[in-house]
Amino acid sequence: MKAAAAVLLLTISFVYPAYNQNIIKLKLDSAEDLELIKVKAEPAVHADKACLRVTKSADHKNEETLVIIPKVEFTDGTIEVELSGEAAPGENPNMRGFVGIAFRLQQNEHYNYECFYLRPSNGRADNQVRRNHSVQYISHPEYPWHRLRKEEPKKYETYVDLQPGVWTKIKIEVSGEKAKLYVHDADQPVLIVNDLKKGVSKGKIALWLHSSTLAHFRNLTITPKNGK
Repeated sequence: MKAAAAVLLLTISFVYPAYNQNIIKLKLDSAEDLELIKVKAEPAVHADKACLRVTKSADHKNEETLVIIPKVEFTDGTIEVELSGEAAPGENPNMRGFVGIAFRLQQNEHYNYECFYLRPSNGRADNQVRRNHSVQYISHPEYPWHRLRKEEPKKYETYVDLQPGVWTKIKIEVSGEKAKLYVHDADQPVLIVNDLKKGVSKGKIALWLHSSTLAHFRNLTITPKNGK
């Protein structure tokens, strides 16, 4: 009975240790029970690692493309995942491979969410300005990247070493109106946002990608703070 209370296994590799802040772990080796928004997702092996491959469905272009994680309502805590992004076959090869994580997602007239994402092909570009746009914070839909870059240049994006199609580990720490993005198991964040545009809110977590991107995800871990 005690063991049963400590660990609950669900069909898509959720794990809920009851005495460890309800940590949620997903191997992301199946699309079962995940909510697919204008994407298709399937089990795959990428760079010798089992994962979930995600691409746009049909002819959706420049639209919201999300994989929403069920049964999770998130306010504060940490989100960790391994991911990769590159231009999808048939897309303009100059596309950046946009890939990331959306959090505190709510569905109203639009999907509303905060998001950190990577532009992998910028990480080693032979142009310093482009390198400086390697990682990005946005708040959808009111604060897309171009509005933030125009109104407060350099504040919501920065450089980190990235490569398209290469596995990259990221961690997001969220507390109140603040969020930090860590990349490559670094001790220090590469990007700090002290003014999340939606303030303190609550919502779901989603795998995020641009419709031009071929994305892979594995080993998602969600650690809510104080069980929230």
